[in-house]
Amino acid sequence: MVQQEPAGAPGLAEGEAAAGTAVEVRLSRRRWAVVLLFSSYSLCNAFQWIQYGSINNVFTRFYGVSAFAIDWLSMCYMVTYIPLLFPVAWLLDKRGLRLIALAGSALNALGAWVKLGSLKPQLFPVTVLGQVICSIAQVFILGMPSCIASVWFSSHEVSTACSVAVFGNQLGIALGFLVPPVLVPNLEDLEKLAYHISIMFFMTAGVATALFILVVIVFKEKPLHPPSRAQALVQSRTTEEYSYVQSIRRLLHNANFLLLMVTYGLNVGCFYALSTLLNRMVIHHYPGEEVNAGRIGLTIILSGMVGALISGIWLDRTKTYKQTTLVVYIMALVGMIAYTFTLSLGHLWVVFVTAGALGFFMTGYLPLGFEFAAELTYPESEGTSSGLLNVSAQIFGIAFTISQGQIMDHFGTKAGNLFLCSFLFLGTIMTAFIKADLRRQQANLDNEQMCYDSVAVTRRRLTLGCELPKDAELSLCRHHTSHGNTVPLAVYSFCVTVGFPLSLPSGGAIPQRRK
Repeated sequence: MVQQEPAGAPGLAEGEAAAGTAVEVRLSRRRWAVVLLFSSYSLCNAFQWIQYGSINNVFTRFYGVSAFAIDWLSMCYMVTYIPLLFPVAWLLDKRGLRLIALAGSALNALGAWVKLGSLKPQLFPVTVLGQVICSIAQVFILGMPSCIASVWFSSHEVSTACSVAVFGNQLGIALGFLVPPVLVPNLEDLEKLAYHISIMFFMTAGVATALFILVVIVFKEKPLHPPSRAQALVQSRTTEEYSYVQSIRRLLHNANFLLLMVTYGLNVGCFYALSTLLNRMVIHHYPGEEVNAGRIGLTIILSGMVGALISGIWLDRTKTYKQTTLVVYIMALVGMIAYTFTLSLGHLWVVFVTAGALGFFMTGYLPLGFEFAAELTYPESEGTSSGLLNVSAQIFGIAFTISQGQIMDHFGTKAGNLFLCSFLFLGTIMTAFIKADLRRQQANLDNEQMCYDSVAVTRRRLTLGCELPKDAELSLCRHHTSHGNTVPLAVYSFCVTVGFPLSLPSGGAIPQRRK
């Protein structure tokens, strides 16, 4: 797809907008390779986040530490993210996607190799160090999905691409629930247990290293041509026009974005707490069911991946961001209530069903939040807006994980889950007050209208027998002829109207009418 478009939108200098500078919009064939590669190393990092929590009881016995200490191996991802977000977001804005991708994949691989030095019970601090390195890698990963989608994909693919990017992270969590209970059985012999742990660590390190090498080879900064009108306008902005600090201030003065930031934090914070404490909850009601606890986690994530993909496709087709977000939030609350009251019934199959329903909406909400934020905050950097969403999620995740863990210890799992339900209810109410100020969509529509206006003017010129300006081809959309040439879309439209033959001379030029 090749289009020639006039530039001009909010955020550009008036002189530039008036000049009608031509920007060629084209989709790159590399775009899907880039998003799938990102999704893959995001998967690996997410796997390392939950690999301890999914077999909490096994690592508690192997290292001789408390369950709360193992919970902190998951929570360190949340703690590390908060102070490092702004430096990494600044780097993303100033140095671009490739540097961030290289740093994230390299740190992910390094952390995986460090963990191989912690295969003895007394080496718990080494495994903490490896996990902290992986948590730093996560800072370079979480804010990327919406940014990659905007830089590489058209306005008709951007929500689907964001869903695919988030897809990998969710699949990594799913594998983190499924694989550790299979690879690391609950054995009494600590030497045999260390051997099984080493297999898991070696596999993770090997995959992380291979993905880093692929990032070095495949991952590029951006396509040669912008994929959408909105992205063309962003790229046309000079460095002097953009201030990172001013961008943060504008975001923090955007009431709709602030509401979304809180509601996103509440939803994803509940998901983090649920994921971290799932093993403890299931084992409490179903002793000896470590493998099924992992499978329940897998069910939550896989159903959420389906929900994320469906919601992304739905958004690309309907652009109903506010309505979709609200419905998904309400259903996540309903799913959490159902899960809460079925966990203790004694029937694992019922828990699988309710957990799957919960995951479909709660996990499916993640890409919705990113894309809704990108719409509400355009033309601000997607990396900055998604970073602030993730900071909110980490803060609430830490608070919810610690609080729910303490409530479960003193009052039981039902009380802990009802605690999460109350905050999901609050988030649902707040989501209803967010206004659907879809600025990115409006930017695309405005530029399409400018193109249509140019078409009308040119058709009028041709009808009156006037010659087109010499720079007409630079200011109008273009259309491919059957011979591979391109002509101004206005000229093409007029030719179709009057029956002018479309097999044009080389270069796509058309004969001028005589006055």
